[in-house]
Amino acid sequence: MVNLRRQKRKPLVSGVFVAFLLLGLLGKASAFSPVDEFLIVCGSSKNVTFLGHTYIPDSPSRSSFTLKTVGNVVSAATNSTPPSPIYQSARVFTAPSSYSFDIKKPGRHWVRLYFYPIPAQNLTSASITVTAESYVLLNNFSFKRYNRSSYLFKEYAINISSDTLTLTFIPSNSSIAFVNAIEVVSFPDELIPEKAPIVYPPGSSDGLSRFALETVYRLNMGGPLLTPQNDTLGRTWENDMKYLHINSSAVNMSVSPLSIRYPATVTQEVAPNWVYATAETMGEANVINENFNISWVFPVDPNFMYLVRVHFCDIVSESLNMLVFDLYINDNIALAEFDLSNQVGNLDVPYYRDFVSNASSGSGSGTLTVSVGPGQSDDNYNAIMNGLEIMKISNAARSLDGDSPVESLLGFPKKEEEKKKFVIIVCSVVGGLSALLVSGLCCFCLATRMSKHHEHGHQWLQLSLYGNSLTMTKMSTTSQKSGGATPSCISLAASSSLGRFFSFQEITDATNRFDEALLLGVGGFGRVYKGTLGDGTQVAVKRGNSRSEQGMAEFRTEIEMLSKLRHRHLVSLIGYCDERSEMILVYEYMANGPLRSHLYGTHLRPLPWKQRLEICIGAARGLHYLHTGAAQSVIHRDVKTTNILLDENFVAKVADFGLSKTGPAIDQTHVSTAVKGSFGYLDPEYFRRQQLTEKSDVYSFGVVLMEVLCTRPALNPVLPRDQVNIAEWAMTWQKKGMLGQIIDPNLKGKVGLASLKKYAETAEKCLAEHGVDRPSMGDVLWNLEYALQLEEASWALADPADSSTNHIPLSRFENSSGSIEAIASRHSAATTDDDAATTAVFSQLVNPRGR
Repeated sequence: MVNLRRQKRKPLVSGVFVAFLLLGLLGKASAFSPVDEFLIVCGSSKNVTFLGHTYIPDSPSRSSFTLKTVGNVVSAATNSTPPSPIYQSARVFTAPSSYSFDIKKPGRHWVRLYFYPIPAQNLTSASITVTAESYVLLNNFSFKRYNRSSYLFKEYAINISSDTLTLTFIPSNSSIAFVNAIEVVSFPDELIPEKAPIVYPPGSSDGLSRFALETVYRLNMGGPLLTPQNDTLGRTWENDMKYLHINSSAVNMSVSPLSIRYPATVTQEVAPNWVYATAETMGEANVINENFNISWVFPVDPNFMYLVRVHFCDIVSESLNMLVFDLYINDNIALAEFDLSNQVGNLDVPYYRDFVSNASSGSGSGTLTVSVGPGQSDDNYNAIMNGLEIMKISNAARSLDGDSPVESLLGFPKKEEEKKKFVIIVCSVVGGLSALLVSGLCCFCLATRMSKHHEHGHQWLQLSLYGNSLTMTKMSTTSQKSGGATPSCISLAASSSLGRFFSFQEITDATNRFDEALLLGVGGFGRVYKGTLGDGTQVAVKRGNSRSEQGMAEFRTEIEMLSKLRHRHLVSLIGYCDERSEMILVYEYMANGPLRSHLYGTHLRPLPWKQRLEICIGAARGLHYLHTGAAQSVIHRDVKTTNILLDENFVAKVADFGLSKTGPAIDQTHVSTAVKGSFGYLDPEYFRRQQLTEKSDVYSFGVVLMEVLCTRPALNPVLPRDQVNIAEWAMTWQKKGMLGQIIDPNLKGKVGLASLKKYAETAEKCLAEHGVDRPSMGDVLWNLEYALQLEEASWALADPADSSTNHIPLSRFENSSGSIEAIASRHSAATTDDDAATTAVFSQLVNPRGR
């Protein structure tokens, strides 16, 4: 056996690996043979070969399947180059149309659909809905709203209980629907478990066979792309690199796939040996403190549950019981102190586990995070993962895309309609009588509660009158019984620093009873609405979610911070409401919303460079005040473009202090705390060491600076691997001296070269790997103000006839080295004859404290 252990991040295309790949294919002829296998190329007049398989045309109908409502046929132009041969033709439907397949053996089947809007055929306007028996697979899909790729591939696992499978394609809204190719292939029923543990809250999900599944992600950790030819069940396994939160946290390891020894409980149908022969490990990652995790982050639809399958195989240890680690899903422990040797009894033996989890939507958009890290009691600091599969589980409407059931999409009449009408009438009568009874009871209880409310006062968490301390208090049994608020409430009445008290009626009037049309944002704390007070003042109303432990914690933290922080560049608190056990804070309304909405994803006017600098300077001033202006420093811990808000004059203000943390004491260098923040902005050193400092905010702000310059998200998993993380991508170009090549196209030719160079240098320093090498927030502020001075000077001194003199061309920075000093010295001479004079901007920098 050739031993390839401990090969670090070597390209897996060497002759040795190609040989192993070929050897891995030799055993496929004797592998699993499906009972049902339909491979259809739609709209074609001849067979098509794709990935070693032959696809047959869908017309005329065959004895094994039929096509109802034939529809039209379109073909790609002879000079076009579709992504693959099966995209050369398509079947187009103008009315609901279906394929019926004769199933020889009911049970689990793959249903794979291929879509490609053939150019010049106007298929991008198609609006496609697809159903499979009682399941909705796609609902109103359109390539006009899809920007990830030029084609769409969907894979579903459906448990077919009859001898026929009907796939129906429905054009929506007087549009058309189409499909290029279809696969219906059986696979072993035991591949999908009947039940699996729910990670959080802990429990068990039974009856998974009743649900349809959609493959969302299938990864080969640390290994190459595996095509359907390399998998006995025709699956595709992609490389995991672009989903890694921090690339440097993991090291590729590999062995010969021939060394993998399958036990009786695991076959190649679970995963091919290539998956188990490669892995991501902590291994020899460049980490000083080993207390960190390897994390993968996946965007998902937050409205669904997911089946998560993790694949393990110990290909790194030299002996048994050397690999003990923890597995986390959405930061919740799934496996603790997991000793792989105890499960399989040997090295190089595959093992897998299944879990059910929801999406994590605390950041306002759905993500699913999977992490591995060393066990607490293990001296061998290592963890491993070989493969990962994430499958969406159909919801209560039996849908994998939205909440509409098949009946509503197809317009089927409801069964037993008359019976239901009768039931509705009876329920209405009973409900009306019940409502009268309940109303009377509620009026009595409300009157009693109001009288006791005045007697006992507020029962929320007490805040210091001067806002300098926060004391958590628990309600006594007596107060609970007397009608006080629940223990999860917070008392604000004593704190004058929290501003005006609003009644709940004033809040509901201001927000039109929390009208969803006025919704500004959603987070772990709850929801934020736009409101208008009685005097016409516009405000932002944050309504806490008392059922969310995360939201409660963030809400309390924000109250503590806002009660002692006041600054022009921090969002101001106007008042609060604590009636009816509500947790509501009222802030000043920021008319221009989050900075991110002015960078990408909207149709708002692009911000000019000078205005971007002024916004960054405003945010830096707010953060500098947090770090230096309070009695004890405050670390924001969630600096990002959605937490930098703009008022009607585009003045930047830092918002959302729900994750903020009091900084280290004078005699300490850091605060040891669990990692919290937003992926893409997290300081990698804080992530690895769990040691929080003000420099963690500096790193996050460096990501913001790159986001402002390049106008793209901090993380974008759909981009090529080297472009997923904006910090790593931008730093690569910055170190080449070619950052100007990737800036916002709207800035090309409109940015002073000296200003951009100083700005880029500042961002680069913020993104240093180690906190000790990063500047303080005060230094960052100084440099940004200097960059603004250089920008103003470049415009003031530019020749009107040739504006390109001082503004960025599409070339390397090195071509204009020294221009900073030249512009700066010329500007100094032009602005004052007094060498000792200090400009208005720089005069503020004499005092290093927050201002």
